[in-house]
Amino acid sequence: MAGTRRTFLQSAIAASAIAAQSQEPAAPPRAASEVQVPKMKFGKYEVSRLIAGCNPFYGFSHFNRSYDTAMREYFTPDRVRAVLHQCSRFGINTFNYYPGGRGQPDFEAFLAEGGQMNLIVQGMADFMPSVKAFKPMAIYCQGEIVDKAYQNGQMATIKEWCQHARDTGSMIGVGTHKPEVIALVEEQGWDVDFYAGCVYNRTRTPEEWKKVLNSELVEGQGDCYLQSDPPRMYKTMRATSKPCFAFKILAAGRVTNVEQAFRTAYESIKPNDGVFIGLFPVAKDEVRENAERVHRLLVGA
Repeated sequence: MAGTRRTFLQSAIAASAIAAQSQEPAAPPRAASEVQVPKMKFGKYEVSRLIAGCNPFYGFSHFNRSYDTAMREYFTPDRVRAVLHQCSRFGINTFNYYPGGRGQPDFEAFLAEGGQMNLIVQGMADFMPSVKAFKPMAIYCQGEIVDKAYQNGQMATIKEWCQHARDTGSMIGVGTHKPEVIALVEEQGWDVDFYAGCVYNRTRTPEEWKKVLNSELVEGQGDCYLQSDPPRMYKTMRATSKPCFAFKILAAGRVTNVEQAFRTAYESIKPNDGVFIGLFPVAKDEVRENAERVHRLLVGA
């Protein structure tokens, strides 16, 4: 029976993506919506407190391979641009840019259509192609890279990365899934401007998982999401005066009470903090829904 349900789910996801792909995306909306996501000061910039995430665009579902495939099939270059244009219409003026794969040509095509977005770049080992192409507002060392360095006692390499990135003129940050990483960087007084923190610690080692799961291990432990994790990350974000960006506040789609997850996030972070959110508008208009939700939570209308 479980196999039947799983097969049905996989077929439904694939069918949904294929059906959606057969429809031509609408022309990029240009007129601004009456609902605008509130802004915050970030360095010399005014950025939206809701930032468009990039994972769904390129098939990083953090769920399973079938969902990865559905995302990749849905998000043609046209659809990536259409979602970014719609984000702009609702005042979402910042994009968590992924530099791999189609990332650069997709964003170049968006700019060619008159699109405008501030970029917060997920910095990999070589971040210079992103700097040369777009002169981004901000770059941060990607969280999984940082967490591996932390686990291996090699945080000096991340500090060196940040020092090198400082020469680009962009704002510099550290990404992580671990509150203790932010605490360490703060304690050591690194020259960084901000943090990007996953509210769920999904990069625990097998030994760490055994400890929190009473010596048990689960399938897919790399994408196991504990309900006790977000309060710890939010507490750490509040403890630093530097701007922070929370991500995976919906546990990569696992959270059922979406309204409460957004409410908890914005009530738990500082006024100069924001949220990255992935968008996969197959079943509903997630851009509009999330923008209206954040506007309601922060403005009260």
